[in-house]
Amino acid sequence: MLTRFAPAPTGWLHLGHVLNAEYVWNTARARGGRVLLRIEDHDRARCRPEYERGILDDLDWLGYAPDIFPTDAFRAGRCEGRQSDRDAVYREAFERLRRLGLVYACDCTRRQIAAVNPGDAELRYAGTCRDKGLPLSAGLGWRVRLDSRVETFVDRRLGPQAQNPCEQCGDVLIRDRHGHWTYQFCAPVDDLRQGIDVVIRGEDLLSSTGRQIALARLLGREQPPSFLHHELIMKAPGQKLSKSDADTAVHELRHRGLTPAEVKALSRTAQ
Repeated sequence: MLTRFAPAPTGWLHLGHVLNAEYVWNTARARGGRVLLRIEDHDRARCRPEYERGILDDLDWLGYAPDIFPTDAFRAGRCEGRQSDRDAVYREAFERLRRLGLVYACDCTRRQIAAVNPGDAELRYAGTCRDKGLPLSAGLGWRVRLDSRVETFVDRRLGPQAQNPCEQCGDVLIRDRHGHWTYQFCAPVDDLRQGIDVVIRGEDLLSSTGRQIALARLLGREQPPSFLHHELIMKAPGQKLSKSDADTAVHELRHRGLTPAEVKALSRTAQ
């Protein structure tokens, strides 16, 4: 069994991350599996080196030791566990989809997309640029055509699930107009290439699962990983904890004098 812990360095590690790490490492230990550390810095506009350094230091302090890509591998420089160092991998995956005739360019803005289906729970792309023949060039988004198909899977906590990505989100954006590969693309590419067979993450990402299964199939993955979407730590009803909540940052809790064991216990009781 191989699972992964995959924080994005867009802020400090907080209690929500600790809860996820507890699920990841405890599941791996219980099943004799391994943990891969992935730094998901695909959005170069929001990610900062100091946040990555903070994440690595906090993981060391908390005692979460990755089996693949240990923290010192990231400190040493280029690392295949860091998404910004894997551009060639994403371009190779993109080329496969392009050869299949599934990729097209899109010049729609979020505001234009939202205006087509106002009030939808999720931003759904209606395929406006599917047949425009726009060039796959800088300054335009790149999307993958998804036909209507129900993706079924059994979540280890939530049970049987059925999602139709075509109806949820429409054609998936894999690269934005600023040249950043997207989370929805990088996650299934990396899970496939790195051999991840168990994905453990918060239930806020449950809706991403069907589209990522679909993309992975197009990229050649015959058997998707199994999924476990755990509960979240909520700041208030309907509002999950975020990186802007500085008082829950691990480095702040360390400064207050809490021990690693106390921080881990706090993440479990804060659910």
